Amino acid sequence: MNPHDEPEMGPLLSSIGALADFKSLDEDDLPELADELRRFLVDAVARTGGHIGPNLGVVELTMAIHRVFDSPHDQIVFDTGHQSYVHKALTGRAGDFAGLRGRGGLTGYPSQAESPHDLVENSHASTSLSYADGLAKAHALSGSDRHVVALVGDGALTGGMCWEALNNIAARDDLKLVIVVNDNGRSYAPTVGGLAKRLSALRLNPGYEPALRKIQELVERIPVFGRAAYAGLHAAKTGLKDALAPQGMFSDLGIKYVGPVDGHDLGELTLALERAKGFGGPVIVHALTEKGRGWAPARADEAEQMHSPPAFDPITGEPVGSSKRRWTGVFADELVAQANLRPEVVAITAAMPGPTGVDKLMKLHPNRVFDVGIAEQHAVTSAAGLAMNGMHPVVAVYSTFMNRAFDQTVLDVAMHKLPVTFVLDRAGITGPDGPSHYGIWDTSIFRVVPGLRIAAPRDAATLREEFAEALTVDDGPTMLRWPTGAVPEQDIAAVDVHEGLDVLVKHEDDELLITACGSLAGTAVEAASLLAAQGIRATVVDPRWISPVPDALVKLAGQYPLVATVEDGIRTGGFGDALAQALRDSGDETPLVDFAVERGWHPHGSRGELLEDLGLTPAAIAERLAAEVHRRGEAEAHHHH
Repeated sequence: MNPHDEPEMGPLLSSIGALADFKSLDEDDLPELADELRRFLVDAVARTGGHIGPNLGVVELTMAIHRVFDSPHDQIVFDTGHQSYVHKALTGRAGDFAGLRGRGGLTGYPSQAESPHDLVENSHASTSLSYADGLAKAHALSGSDRHVVALVGDGALTGGMCWEALNNIAARDDLKLVIVVNDNGRSYAPTVGGLAKRLSALRLNPGYEPALRKIQELVERIPVFGRAAYAGLHAAKTGLKDALAPQGMFSDLGIKYVGPVDGHDLGELTLALERAKGFGGPVIVHALTEKGRGWAPARADEAEQMHSPPAFDPITGEPVGSSKRRWTGVFADELVAQANLRPEVVAITAAMPGPTGVDKLMKLHPNRVFDVGIAEQHAVTSAAGLAMNGMHPVVAVYSTFMNRAFDQTVLDVAMHKLPVTFVLDRAGITGPDGPSHYGIWDTSIFRVVPGLRIAAPRDAATLREEFAEALTVDDGPTMLRWPTGAVPEQDIAAVDVHEGLDVLVKHEDDELLITACGSLAGTAVEAASLLAAQGIRATVVDPRWISPVPDALVKLAGQYPLVATVEDGIRTGGFGDALAQALRDSGDETPLVDFAVERGWHPHGSRGELLEDLGLTPAAIAERLAAEVHRRGEAEAHHHH
């Protein structure tokens, strides 16, 4: 299988060049199209990697939504955005899947630049109902007849923002808003929480409606008071519903509820959605689906149902390509090792035990790992409570999702000087997931938190050391950040240690100091050797702890004619800014060149491609520094004349 060949498309799918083509298909052809879509998705995603499980689960659901509603006149919001592959195919983009998540190709989430049918690009979970609330209120204000459909699923309902939105939506009876709950009993990992338990209880009850109809028939046959008796029973029905379904929960909010319906039965779905559309106020349609449906390897993957695998074999589902040691794997092992040494260590994650590496500890000590669902704010304040009572919580989340819990980190953890260690996976430029998933904001955002110490390991050895150091800090929070992907095959050893700073490259009578943050240490070392080849001597140091800026680094930097910083976070307020500020404060005028990610929206592509665009490669860094050294030399010579 050549990854660059076009994925196989069946005859029906090939005929869909636009949404109108799908809408004009005969109803009898739809089950066949559903099969074609599943085969196509497995074949396409096998080549590129991506979110296969969630999309196999929403094939019929997406088809039914597009049959009943008229996009883009009716607005469809996906939550989470990774379950939009079927939608992309039905809106005429099946032919573009060969480039899925690759540079210049389709994004893994909805994208306004790709199609008028794509509305919300941000792929952070649990936001759709708030968007939908606003969209529908705007339609109501302008007297428009347009509908808003929010497809919520894959665990998004475990996020608090959904409930904040539902509380508002319930207060209105005039919003043309249909909320489709795609209930696969899953978020990323097996879904957690009381709500999830209520939703899954549904599966065990073959439904009260048929039972109710039978009772109605029996009771109505009783002469004279049959109808009255049935009315009494009808009152009892609400109690019966409550015992069986989350209906009670939604109708307590005052929102009309339809379901549960079979999320793989097109007829049943279409009927339910038409009913909901005709109602005229907010309605919840509850569909039961199977994540990974129709593909055995996904069904067999108990933990994640092939939520988002790398490239894989379309028959077996086994990954193809590199089996190199990953940052997350190194952390997973070290977390277990430290937890075995330290009984106070517990871990918290927000619906991502596997992707953040806490799953290993979870298997060994299930009572010491808490998966709180997609609820980062709650995760952090819950960690504060654990820390107040003597635990040392390790909060493991993706860097991009940590943004959500800024207030909790500042006021609930740091202000109380609590020993909580934050572990940010997928920090820096992550590549194929695109701008909403880049972990480039964390250094800039969290650098302002008083008392928070931030470390950036450069390899497996420093990850282990710095994590162990973080766990000994008991008077405030710590944070570690690393990228996605493989750790350097060889650890980048220090040739010297200078007051706690690791010296990676040392030159006598050097003329330049390069300070490298975390995963770009290897890049800085290579840049130094390219400079050496041009006769420019650069020393490279890794400060290990990047915030607050170590005093030793400020003193050292002050001894150089020129200092450079290299980091893969946002330049504004990043490590380079911090060092420049510290130099100014110490009365030092050493000029500083900072290499970092410019503020902006950077497209998706591989990490390598993006770092190249951003000038964060050894060649680009060496070239710019050489030019700077020459320019300064010339200015100096001119000055002496």
